[in-house]
Amino acid sequence: MRRRTRTPAAPLPQRDGIDPVRVRLPEDPDGVWATVGGHLLERYAGAIGAGRVAAMLREGRFVGVDGVAVDGGEPYAAGRYLWFHREFPDEERVPFEVEVVYRDERIVVVDKPHFLATMPRGRHVTETALARLRRDLGLPELQPAHRLDRLTAGLVLFVVRPEDRGAYQTLFRDRAVRKAYEAVAPYDPGLALPATVRSRIEKERGVLAAREVPGEPNAESRVELLVSQGGLARYRLVPVTGRTHQLRVHMNALGLPILNDPLYPVVREDGPEDFGRPLQLLARSLVFTDPFSGEPRRFLSRRPLNGLG
Repeated sequence: MRRRTRTPAAPLPQRDGIDPVRVRLPEDPDGVWATVGGHLLERYAGAIGAGRVAAMLREGRFVGVDGVAVDGGEPYAAGRYLWFHREFPDEERVPFEVEVVYRDERIVVVDKPHFLATMPRGRHVTETALARLRRDLGLPELQPAHRLDRLTAGLVLFVVRPEDRGAYQTLFRDRAVRKAYEAVAPYDPGLALPATVRSRIEKERGVLAAREVPGEPNAESRVELLVSQGGLARYRLVPVTGRTHQLRVHMNALGLPILNDPLYPVVREDGPEDFGRPLQLLARSLVFTDPFSGEPRRFLSRRPLNGLG
């Protein structure tokens, strides 16, 4: 049996809490690429731009395993590893802090604010909970065990050491973590609650909103009324499954779209963030048994929801 080659460690340090990009040069049986630079220019022409890649090569921005800058004219060598730092997009700072709820040698549990992405993705890179925590806590190997939507606030579990991450991710994969959310939405006195909502939800790549479609249900949520006041109410939401935007889709299907939701029932035009109108959805609690110590763990978010606690 062929032994798997271990990936070498990155020769570049993190920048602003972000790892350098690792590139492995693929096999080239037809001899398409004569040089390393030729491959990089073709590979990143769309994402970075050929002109910018050429400039990065001249500036010594691509390095090999020894940390030495790569000359774009070097002969192509399949299997070689290279690293470089991406150019970060200009990001408006999210004016809310990440609160550490609990920390030990294995995990960090935080109370994430609205508008802050959990981890780098798309145009959100340095303004993410992961990048902030790595910088602020001095934990360069920190990784999330799960993800919380950018517009949703509340509890997120991070793992300190890479070798421990799989055990915590498995808890989420196997639904061994009990998660409960709270939301503020319209109050309908004629709606019988608690209720269990089941439907089939699909999310197309490149389309902002998910949608319910006919077919075998793949999403299930329990909705409970906590308190009502005027025309609004606060609800407890318990997802049994974890489809994209599941709670938002199911609340909208009940005729109770979550307050300040920019996608449901109507997709709003993209524009500047309105930090004064956060989506009124909060990951309130995480409950699980620690896979290493066997201890019961229970964490609660202290963040309020506007108007109803």
